[in-house]
Amino acid sequence: MTVTLRGPGLTEDQVVAVARHGEKVALASAARTKMERSRTRVERAASSRDPVYGVSTGFGALAGTRVAPLRQPELQLALIRSHAAGVGPPVDVEVVRATMLLRARTLAMGMSGVRPLLAEALLAMLNEGITPVVPRYGSVGCSGDLAPLAHIGLALVGEGEVVDASGGRRPAAQALRAAKLKLVRLETK
Repeated sequence: MTVTLRGPGLTEDQVVAVARHGEKVALASAARTKMERSRTRVERAASSRDPVYGVSTGFGALAGTRVAPLRQPELQLALIRSHAAGVGPPVDVEVVRATMLLRARTLAMGMSGVRPLLAEALLAMLNEGITPVVPRYGSVGCSGDLAPLAHIGLALVGEGEVVDASGGRRPAAQALRAAKLKLVRLETK
């Protein structure tokens, strides 16, 4: 049985089935459509003359700094790298897998403006049994999920380490290539 992400709604049993038991996951076409609509708005905002926080501007103290459209993907990668700050032993694989699933579900709601490709890349990693290595301790700012999500994001772009389907730890790019998954090329947002 495949768990299909439609946006809102995911049962505890479904999370456990994917995180602990390797149940397959798919993105519903209606969720993909919502994501595409939201993405169109972000793309318009990115090319607009009006500043849009975190899209055409920097973050925090750099909110007033305009980021040229061609440099916006670079900003996104720098943001992930700067937030992937953690120490200690890795979080249990099933916890990281649950985090990946829940983030994909949130993205599937179509409110974030990201490309459907990002949710699909997370689901492909789950389906192939590839799990980013996330250090147990680490937080950036006031949100406790930024550092763990940044480590997951690193794996999507082929950086950092992962645990592969056989339980071995290796570089993310190597594991993704072996599973015939494409590295995500970041864009605006």
